Amino acid sequence: MNMIVTPASPATPNGTTRPQVRIVIVGHVDHGKSTLVGRLLHETGSLPDGKLEMLKAVSARRGMPFEWSFLLDALQTERDQGITIDTTQIRFRTNSRDIVLIDAPGHAEFLRNMITGASQADGAVLIIDALEGVRDQTRRHGYLLHLLGVKQVAIVVNKMDRVDFSADRFKEISDEISAHLNGLGVTPTAVIPISARDGDGVAERTDRISWYKGPTVVEALDQLEPARPLEALALRLPVQAIYKFDDRRIVAGRIESGSLIAGDEIVIMPAGKIAKIKTVESWPVTPVAGRQGAGRSVGITLDRELFVERGDIIAHANAAPRETRRLRARIFWLHDKPLAKGDQLLVRCGPKESRATVVAIEKAVDPGELSSTENKAIGRNHVGEIDISLSNPIATDPYTENPRTGRLVIEVSGRIAGGGLVLSVDAGQRAVPVDIVPVESALRPDERSARYQHNGAVVWLTGLPASGKSTLAKALERRLFTNGGSPILLDGDTLRAGLNSDLGFSAADRSENIRRLAEVATHLARNGHIAIVAAVSPAREDRATARRIADSAFREIHVATPAGVCEERDPKGHYKKARAGALASFTGIGNDYETPQAAELVIDTSTRTVAEAADEIEQMLKTTGVLFDEVVDLAANI
Repeated sequence: MNMIVTPASPATPNGTTRPQVRIVIVGHVDHGKSTLVGRLLHETGSLPDGKLEMLKAVSARRGMPFEWSFLLDALQTERDQGITIDTTQIRFRTNSRDIVLIDAPGHAEFLRNMITGASQADGAVLIIDALEGVRDQTRRHGYLLHLLGVKQVAIVVNKMDRVDFSADRFKEISDEISAHLNGLGVTPTAVIPISARDGDGVAERTDRISWYKGPTVVEALDQLEPARPLEALALRLPVQAIYKFDDRRIVAGRIESGSLIAGDEIVIMPAGKIAKIKTVESWPVTPVAGRQGAGRSVGITLDRELFVERGDIIAHANAAPRETRRLRARIFWLHDKPLAKGDQLLVRCGPKESRATVVAIEKAVDPGELSSTENKAIGRNHVGEIDISLSNPIATDPYTENPRTGRLVIEVSGRIAGGGLVLSVDAGQRAVPVDIVPVESALRPDERSARYQHNGAVVWLTGLPASGKSTLAKALERRLFTNGGSPILLDGDTLRAGLNSDLGFSAADRSENIRRLAEVATHLARNGHIAIVAAVSPAREDRATARRIADSAFREIHVATPAGVCEERDPKGHYKKARAGALASFTGIGNDYETPQAAELVIDTSTRTVAEAADEIEQMLKTTGVLFDEVVDLAANI
């Protein structure tokens, strides 16, 4: 790669370092990105001495007219094919900023390279051909910037010479692209008419764009704000390797954010074990004194022996990332085969990787059309939000909290198939002080399943009050127990009288009530029992949280008895009290019940007997792998 590098950044007059802004430049192929970058290097005096003359001489020897884009031709194949096929970082200076400009390809086939470039950007320049106008790929690039969380976007309308510097044509394009970006929640910092080839609007407002009163490209770049300094974020040190030297065990990696110093109390995630940094090592001088910040590659030794492996994240004990087996991400899909629910993937968050399963897909969007679809798959070059179940726990952050650890890459068959942002993470393992050692059961899961003839599971019955949840739960409990199983009933009202007696009926308290129920049920399921939960659980998001906590053990049953039947039954008198205004926030009267959209089973108890309903539940548990059809021989598995 042919890198163009400027000298190190000088300090400002007051002794501080100049702000650095990282910018990705994107646009449709042939709209002039590389030409603009070459012109920017020239206009800002950032070219090494003799570089321009050398490239002009090379062009003459090849019998080609000189183009500013040649400055960005890092690979020979780029010149041969006439397209930019690599992501190159270029540095130059404006009056008050050090700019790192990342030139990304425009072809859809190379969008995976663009993801790599844009993932480092604080802002973006989106370039549009004045003659061709806003294209589908232009909209797609805009959506991709939104996907990657880039909020500062300057629009450059290039090749104004091809439309005779028409102010009307410029306004037409400006209005169209501004409306598009505003719809994504992104307000352009500037829309600038230019001719990159001739220099109009790049560093000065020429007579040909005298009608334009806004900033030039250089001025617009000078106004972009740098990201929050990485040193100001929480410590994140992904482990790259572990080395043994003499009697030292050195944990090595690059500090992605925050800082550390010997004596800091740290936590190793996802294991959640706490220790103190004994020394900070480097090369050739070691140990290192003083605080080490983001961007530094360091090694540390700990004050105690702990198991650490590649991909673990080291953080300060009071600001740890979340450990999770379930996360939600907004992704841009690049693979030829559409991504569908149930697909198996490899997910990478930094150096950590895990096999994963797509458990839900929402908000599938074609960025070119910006239209949400009801498709159950995400097509190539489309965007969507997905829930992912991980086979191994990882430690990560939502992108909004830490962009360095809040991104992921998806691989299929060894190739990058997509990437995106972590939107939310289910809270899992918390930091465990080294003096607290969680004890695992002495029994293996296969021992329990061989005895009970079932796997552990969370059977979650949800529905309106008086729909028959508790009646069905008790009937199922009796049937499973009679058959030699290990069912345990967790009734919502019963737990509210004990474990959850401190909770009321506000939205927050309801959510916490469901979380606690799910945690207890999941603990039982992981130890081989079938936890039967009977709870109204009216909020769809709360039930989704329960599903994420229980993961593959979760089986949702919607007891869909009609509201009129439920109110007619009213065994506890709650409907009557609610109608009289004596029971606020009562689901079915005061609050709406959100119907499940993907329950494993739907049962209306007004149309079948309890025994018939229990039969249906039992059959569902067999077909979904909870109950065994045949006796398992434990001895054969030992």
